[in-house]
Amino acid sequence: MSRRGVDPTAAARDQRAALAGLVRQLRPESWRIGVSLVVTAISVVASVVGPVLLGRGTDIIFSGVLSMQARAVAADGTPMSQVPRAARAAGKTHLAELATKADGVVGAGIDFAALTRVLALVMGAYIVSALALWIGGLLIRTAVHNTGLRLRRDVQAKIDRLPLSYLDSHARGDILSRVTNDVDNVTQTLQQTLSQLFSALLQVVGILAMMLYLSWILSCAALAIIPLTLLVTRWLMRRARPHFGRQWAATGQLSSTVEEAFTGQEVAALYGLEDDFAARFAGDNRTLFDASFRAQFFSGLLQPAMSALSNLSYVLVAIAGGLLVLTGSLSLGSVQAFMQYSRQFTQPLSTLATLANLLQSGAASAERIFDLLDAPEMAAEVASEERVGETSVSFEHIRFGYDPDDPVIHDFSLDVRPGQTVAIVGPTGAGKTTLVNLLMRFYEIDSGTIRLGGIDTAAMTKDQLRSHFGMVLQDTWLLPGSVRDNIAYGRSGASEDDIRAAAAAAGVDKFVATMPEGYDTQLSDEGARLSAGQKQLVTIARAFLADPGILILDEATSSVDTRTEVLVQRAMERLRTGRTSFVIAHRLSTIRDADVIVVMEHGDVVEQGSHHDLLERDGAYARLYNAQFADMTD
Repeated sequence: MSRRGVDPTAAARDQRAALAGLVRQLRPESWRIGVSLVVTAISVVASVVGPVLLGRGTDIIFSGVLSMQARAVAADGTPMSQVPRAARAAGKTHLAELATKADGVVGAGIDFAALTRVLALVMGAYIVSALALWIGGLLIRTAVHNTGLRLRRDVQAKIDRLPLSYLDSHARGDILSRVTNDVDNVTQTLQQTLSQLFSALLQVVGILAMMLYLSWILSCAALAIIPLTLLVTRWLMRRARPHFGRQWAATGQLSSTVEEAFTGQEVAALYGLEDDFAARFAGDNRTLFDASFRAQFFSGLLQPAMSALSNLSYVLVAIAGGLLVLTGSLSLGSVQAFMQYSRQFTQPLSTLATLANLLQSGAASAERIFDLLDAPEMAAEVASEERVGETSVSFEHIRFGYDPDDPVIHDFSLDVRPGQTVAIVGPTGAGKTTLVNLLMRFYEIDSGTIRLGGIDTAAMTKDQLRSHFGMVLQDTWLLPGSVRDNIAYGRSGASEDDIRAAAAAAGVDKFVATMPEGYDTQLSDEGARLSAGQKQLVTIARAFLADPGILILDEATSSVDTRTEVLVQRAMERLRTGRTSFVIAHRLSTIRDADVIVVMEHGDVVEQGSHHDLLERDGAYARLYNAQFADMTD
């Protein structure tokens, strides 16, 4: 499902700009494309001269046959140029007209030596054409795949530079579709178009030149259908264009729905939402089907339409060519060659029309990719030369809103001394997690200052800042690999002893000891072999191994049972020395021993103090506490 007003099914807006962007992407491959153009030109020239050579072979056969028939009106050895006059004198008008374009002498018969040479030249021309076409295609494929490689690399690098706000405002499935489906479509489109575009253009020019060389009359007959061809092509392209844009946008929307259905499978099953997801999938699938069907329907009409127009041109040329041969204006071989050219001429035109539709599909995908690549990035950073000496944290008059007109935090101030454990509590929507996001600079504050060790965090790079933090979220994330690998992810180069020590501190060693493969137990990215609480403990052990100066736990114990919660609290006590800790919790039993408890409501601090002090005040914290432990005695 699209979020925050994003419409992934919107049609493409500026295909010319998208195609210009693709041209820029191809610039590093210009030398390959240039060489491919040269060898493609060689291939086209070799293929274009083929029909002329074949026509010459037909004329040799035709002249040989006529030379034998001419014995009826002239003696052997008489030049064929004298046969028309002799044939007319003998009343053989038909023989006179046919002999007008004949070569050789009377009685010579077919010159098989000359015919063999012509056939050898034809075979050589077609072999050269095929070899050059293969080389050109290889170069184009290499250039296109290199471009696809760069596009994927650029998109991935771009995602790393995008602010979290952008990723939060776009469906993950749609972003994944741009990285995979759209890039694949662009590379396929480029490969098909570039490998055929040069060849088709050169064929049109070369074939047209040869047609004009052979007969301008037949050329006019063949070209009579061109205006009609352009009109049909333009009409079909205009009808297909918007559907290609909707097709690839709908692909992204469908990917988003599938991604949500898989990631939220348990929730969907729990609340009986399978039919809802099935209905959404069916709707998105129908939208994709309709867009794809319409796009392919109109683009698919090009081939039969061009074939029909090609046949019409062929009929016109055949009729006109027959009349020219009968009148002696053109040789039979020339007509044969021209008919081959007329048949070939509509083929590259049809190819160009088809490529135009493919380019529309590729341009729609390219526009979605370039929209992502052009998205605003995080501001450029300059590394601070100051070094953080202590782990104090101060918030000074912080104001922030996901929407600038609707602030979530209004005027927040807080000083945290090194080594303190600060618990942040409050009702849902109070701004607790938002506060941590601002501290980690996942989002940038609208106004105010956050200092770490007295240094403005805005003056640090994000890598500098985050190197001082370890963070455990409510939602666990495990990578495919062993339990050992998942814990070791917290610090590169960690030893086995370090990993086991972190596991022991988090209580992971106890359940790992019950597994047959121990720390070598393989986990999937969803951690299917572990319970929710065990997965959380692994992520806590990962944070322990990182040994950060500041530890953040955002509802980190929400998925563990009471006994495990006690183990985590004891581990936290051991880690508290010399380490600043922020704990966000709804379960107030986990933060009784915090040095400072900060109570937030509506983005502001309404109370702060120790557990007992806040209970004695009988304010906001006391109300929260009593709501959770109404039947318990402190």
